[in-house]
Amino acid sequence: MFKPIHELARDLAAGRNTSVQLVAQALERIAEHQAKGGKAFLQVDADAARNTAQASDLARKAGVVPSPLAGIPISIKDLFDVRGQITTAGSKLLRDAPPAASDAPVIARLKAAGAIIVGRTNMTEFAFSGLGLNPHYGTPLSPYREGGARIAGGSSSGAAVSVAEGMAAMGLGTDTGGSVRIPAALCGLTGFKPTARRVPTEGAFPLSTTLDSIGPLARTVTCCALCDAVLAGEPLVVPAPLPSKGLRLGIPQDVVLDDLDDSVARSFEQVLSRMSQAGAILSELATPEWRELPTINKHGGFSPIEAWALHRERLTTREREYDPRVAKRIKRGAAATAVDYLELRSARAAMIGQFETKATDYDALLLPTLPVIAPLLEPLLHDEELYIDTNMRLLRNPSVINFLDGCAVTLPSHAANGAPIGMMLAAPAMHDHHLLRASLAVEQVLQAA
Repeated sequence: MFKPIHELARDLAAGRNTSVQLVAQALERIAEHQAKGGKAFLQVDADAARNTAQASDLARKAGVVPSPLAGIPISIKDLFDVRGQITTAGSKLLRDAPPAASDAPVIARLKAAGAIIVGRTNMTEFAFSGLGLNPHYGTPLSPYREGGARIAGGSSSGAAVSVAEGMAAMGLGTDTGGSVRIPAALCGLTGFKPTARRVPTEGAFPLSTTLDSIGPLARTVTCCALCDAVLAGEPLVVPAPLPSKGLRLGIPQDVVLDDLDDSVARSFEQVLSRMSQAGAILSELATPEWRELPTINKHGGFSPIEAWALHRERLTTREREYDPRVAKRIKRGAAATAVDYLELRSARAAMIGQFETKATDYDALLLPTLPVIAPLLEPLLHDEELYIDTNMRLLRNPSVINFLDGCAVTLPSHAANGAPIGMMLAAPAMHDHHLLRASLAVEQVLQAA
């Protein structure tokens, strides 16, 4: 993997490296990855990246450094508009779509910050699964391969692999039910899901206009904080960590601790123990209302309903070209009535209010990002019931935070050479900066262990 972004920026500033060298390194890793059959990228913009890197180095010599991301190679998920490129969203249906007329706002902001896009990364078709499988372009795999090939998670699967295997310093992803945090956790990375309304989603192919959010997958919390500031159009200030002593962490007791793998349960207990030893105040938090979510989301929640509104005409005429599993999930939305949708919005608003009231006493909530380690790929290809069950298990914990309109960070918590495991810190909407400070505190404790 690349060094964290702030370290790469220091090296560039000190003349210990150049953007041309960083981009060359990224492109070399991409070529090696693809030579081995890797499926992280759907498009590589090698010439454009090299040219932009040369321009970045010349600008730096002239004293023009727009941000710490200047000259840093990044990847973008294949659902963001880039002027002159076709946005396929991991699907074959859109390969004949016209090229984007303009950059999505987040892409324009990254370019203005000097980041260098090396390519577009693979994803679940139309971002509609937490597993990351793509029958059209192949499935990116987790770097953890014990016992066989394992999924990288989705839907931002290629984004995670691009960072985990040193092909980019940051992968730009989206998170509707966990699509940043799931692959980050399964690939040993840090991922940040911001409050949805803080980062503009225009120019990103939608899954759910209610739940979609845009965030980074990277090495550290500081990396994510720097990228988030650019994406949100805010001043680039690296937040200071909160003191670990006295850090108030609420531990939800309902739903999110059910049926944990032994390895995840052990890691969670170790994290709780380390935080307690560091002086954090841990409090169990009853969240029985979270058990109502399956009933509230009886038609699959917002995603199928809002995706059906977007895809219904294409599904009528071109369903054969869809991933059958994605088409099936979208078609669930056809059964929902206007009353169902309004009731869903009302129930969400009520539960957000409960969440904000309960979270007031804490700096963050702490819970396992996922209940399992990266699942093996092969069984998922041939067992429909296993696919559905595994998808629901991976989405379970992260999607709670999307439904509650919150923000969340996943941090790697596994031992060296062990299966990647993530721990999630979450907070209510618009508490992003405080959450990042709390996450920095937890990150410091985990890294010191």
